[in-house]
Amino acid sequence: MRANARVLVIGSGFAGLWAALGAARRLDEVGADAVDVTVVSSRPYHDIRVRNYEADLTPCRIPLSQLLGPAGVGHVTAEVTGINPAAATVGTADGATLGYDRLVLAAGSRVAKPDIPGLPQFGFDVDTYDGAIRLHEHLCGLRPDDVASATAVVVGAGLTGIETASELPAMLAKVLGPRMKPRVVLVDRNPYIGSDMGDSARSIIEKAMADNGIEAFTGVGVTEVGARSITLSTGEMIAAATVVWCAGMRANPLTAQLGVPLDGLGRLPVDDYLRVEGVSGVFAAGDVAAARMDDEHLSVMSCQHGRPMGRYAGYNVIGDLLELPMMPLRIPWYVTVLDLGPAGAVYTEGWDRRVVSTGAAAKATKRIINGERIYPPLTGDRGELLAAAAPELQSAPAYER
Repeated sequence: MRANARVLVIGSGFAGLWAALGAARRLDEVGADAVDVTVVSSRPYHDIRVRNYEADLTPCRIPLSQLLGPAGVGHVTAEVTGINPAAATVGTADGATLGYDRLVLAAGSRVAKPDIPGLPQFGFDVDTYDGAIRLHEHLCGLRPDDVASATAVVVGAGLTGIETASELPAMLAKVLGPRMKPRVVLVDRNPYIGSDMGDSARSIIEKAMADNGIEAFTGVGVTEVGARSITLSTGEMIAAATVVWCAGMRANPLTAQLGVPLDGLGRLPVDDYLRVEGVSGVFAAGDVAAARMDDEHLSVMSCQHGRPMGRYAGYNVIGDLLELPMMPLRIPWYVTVLDLGPAGAVYTEGWDRRVVSTGAAAKATKRIINGERIYPPLTGDRGELLAAAAPELQSAPAYER
């Protein structure tokens, strides 16, 4: 290792933040002070992305200076546009070139928007904090005397779409007042909503949507989005001033620059240590990586997997750099807790998603997850930050039946 070696971490989401802190922790453990750890991300924030569907976005953005500075991790605010693994360099949109000795790619994912007329101009999303703020500002400008303003259409009835749709009736009602009843429509090509949640949760989700007053249009797609309407593949047009796109995710396209085969979601193949297979000196974590969670299942695009993947990638990237032992990552449990708005939540265990908790009890668990469990320490204390970055697996969230 050369003097003043550099580890670059691309991304400051769940995987990127914890990769950087995990690397800082291991450097602290081994007493190495000749290694620089730097995060490169387009925003100087750690965003709690999974909360973007909520009505209050105040707790969803944390300044990186509060998290990285105390741990001795640097930050460059720049959009990464290129990776050259042969030269071990990263290029940014402002023309800078950054060299590295080891790289952790943790650039996350983005909502996959198809080429539908009007979608770029008139569609909204909750994929990013900035996108969610844009949606909120739009909602605040709706008119209480207008039928189209009273209607919101959410496209994509997966987890994000269901959680977003469940919050919209109350958000619309707050703007429209008592004279206009909100209408929220959930549209999906699948034959039923919540297809990702399996059969055991289906009836619970369908009842919750009905209780929340949400209409479901299944087995249909979208052909056009207008300023005040959306046209379905059936030819039906719905007057709606708000269209929120929540259908489909893809890994950040930077993965294509490493020259290895990607999976169907654009993710990189990694080994048990989070090293990108076939690319020397590069690790990947979070939504850009397809990692084995057990002998049968790969990681999913979620903070549940992104956070531990980041911690282990940070630990192992320093181990690889300093020729120290590395730790394999396997996660023996999998759960999903889906927020159903006023109808509570549903908690499932296992890859077959067996329902173990519903209603108010599951909602209490969801609030702990969203408000506490997925947050880094906010005290600015170096010791607390490094302790939280240990390459250890949390147990599954507790729940009440």
